[in-house]
Amino acid sequence: MLPIFPLQTVLFPGGRLPLRVFEARYMDMASECLKSGQPFGVCLIKEGREVGTPAVPESIGCSARIIECDMQQLGVLNVVTRGERRFRILSREANAQGLVSADVEWLAPEEEAVVPDEYAGCVTLLKMIAEDSRFAALSADAHYESATWVSYRLSEVLPIPARVKQMLLELTGSVPRLQVLHGFLKQQGLVGK
Repeated sequence: MLPIFPLQTVLFPGGRLPLRVFEARYMDMASECLKSGQPFGVCLIKEGREVGTPAVPESIGCSARIIECDMQQLGVLNVVTRGERRFRILSREANAQGLVSADVEWLAPEEEAVVPDEYAGCVTLLKMIAEDSRFAALSADAHYESATWVSYRLSEVLPIPARVKQMLLELTGSVPRLQVLHGFLKQQGLVGK
């Protein structure tokens, strides 16, 4: 069973997600994941809220591994996670503390593809975004030739609603994801034909 952290955000494979953890159920989950070296699942909230009663997560999510953590303030754990693999929830249950755990099916990693020439504008835009200091982490592990990497990173950084990001996470294949992103960027006048 994979512990699930329902959030108002979408995590993509290879993405970085900083979290402030303060609820007891998630502090325990993070502590256990740190001890065991196991990931947890991040899913967009379908119904409910981040705090309080367990929220209903979307059925497709991404596993997250803690890569940094510190507790500068008592009772608040700051962690940085990295997205790993997409999964589909088959069944889920909540324990007495309200932590949701799920039996999941791991989705196959996407086949690597080179960014098609017609989506070169997506690469150019992503390179421009990476020059902004707020997105400096993009440059550290850049794979601008990879359709998967470019489509996931653009999906993360573009100011689009979480429900649209969820749809992009659920798409199978990086080229169809790039096609959707390119269409959106074209409508916004951010890329040429």
